[in-house]
Amino acid sequence: DDDDSIRIPLTNEIVLKGHTKVVAALAIDHSGSRVLSGSYDYTVRMYDFQGMNSRLQSFRQVEPFEGHQVRALSWSPTADRFLCVTGSAQAKIYDRDGLTLGEFIKGDMYIRDLKNTKGHISGLTGGEWNPKKDTILTSSEDGSLRIWDVSDFKSQKQVIKPKLGRPGRVAVTSCTWDHEGKHIVGGVGDGSIQIWNIKPGWGSRPDIHVQKAHTDDITCVKFSTDGQILLSRSTDCTLKQLILTGTSVEKESTSGGLLCFFDRKRLELVSRVGISQTCSVVRCAWHPRINQVFATMGDKKEGGTHILYDPSLSQRGALVCVARAPRKKSIDDFEVQPVIHNPHALPLFRDAPSRKRQREKALKDPLKSHKPDLPVTGPGFGGRVGSTKGSLLTQYLLKQGGMMKETWMDEDPREAILKYADVAAKEPKYIAPAYADTQPLPVFHESDSEEEK
Repeated sequence: DDDDSIRIPLTNEIVLKGHTKVVAALAIDHSGSRVLSGSYDYTVRMYDFQGMNSRLQSFRQVEPFEGHQVRALSWSPTADRFLCVTGSAQAKIYDRDGLTLGEFIKGDMYIRDLKNTKGHISGLTGGEWNPKKDTILTSSEDGSLRIWDVSDFKSQKQVIKPKLGRPGRVAVTSCTWDHEGKHIVGGVGDGSIQIWNIKPGWGSRPDIHVQKAHTDDITCVKFSTDGQILLSRSTDCTLKQLILTGTSVEKESTSGGLLCFFDRKRLELVSRVGISQTCSVVRCAWHPRINQVFATMGDKKEGGTHILYDPSLSQRGALVCVARAPRKKSIDDFEVQPVIHNPHALPLFRDAPSRKRQREKALKDPLKSHKPDLPVTGPGFGGRVGSTKGSLLTQYLLKQGGMMKETWMDEDPREAILKYADVAAKEPKYIAPAYADTQPLPVFHESDSEEEK
């Protein structure tokens, strides 16, 4: 029995792929049949071992908040719903199939006292579902923990402000319940771990306050199954009562992301498994029912969930889908290509084009752009196209016969006007006789200067 207790299922491995960035959140339901993975690519992927084959593809993908990383996932006690915590200030609740049930309210960021706000005012850092009740615990960068009732998304049950050494706001980087739902733990950004016992009349003062538990941000806190040991992990490269943990890739190190197993009593390294040569291990879990180990990893280009199992020790889970190979296609297979009718393709339902495209389209329209007529480059005259050069038929025939000539195109306009100057001065006909009687006599100014005289 002692030998079996330390046997770790590490003989086989599969990888659940699909994310394009690091996988930072992981949740397995209590039966071990469904897996949730959240990534920095802003999406949550849902995997079902009973419905998957050896291709290991997710059956659903959801994006809780556009542009916000997924930071925590947690199943409800009955596994019919799950909690999704992102980098926004509002947590969301989904049903088992990935349909949105609601989101919690956001607080007013201009109210200084956090206890007077109706919700978080900064991005969330963690969250977990109560293992016994329909209540939820969330932690945030605004420096508070809050307890919510799932039946009411518009109000919160309790606001908890951790104890700090000096006034100010310090982010709460992680939080968790114990397995009975009677204790709350928060890992604070100043390196302290604070525990609250849920009892009548309890408040923000912690029952247990461990100062300087770590020298850096606390990334994860977990209770042991019997509730006697609290496990904590930090970015200060230390392990405090840790049994199973993942490591990150260091710049000048030859080893990649590792999964380390420690003895609970002696805190000695029992086993170490290499997960990836280039990516760090972010989240890890050891499911007690199916006896399989989960570890998430990734970088800026890809992300995945590694599942370690042993056919002789593990049950169901990955064993179900690995043995189910996809059907091979036959040459006799025939499938009618369906005709897809998309109502949004109609002009009535089509999205309005962008302003830039509207401007480009209007410039191509000669009426809307008020485009001038182009010059005539072929046979034509005066903007009109035709062999008669825009003239009447009679004029055209006279021009062709030499009886009518147009010389104004070859003359200088100034000379054409000045040739009538002498005739107009000697024999005025129009303008000069009209003003002859009323035209005043010109009077010239006489200069007083002697020199001019």
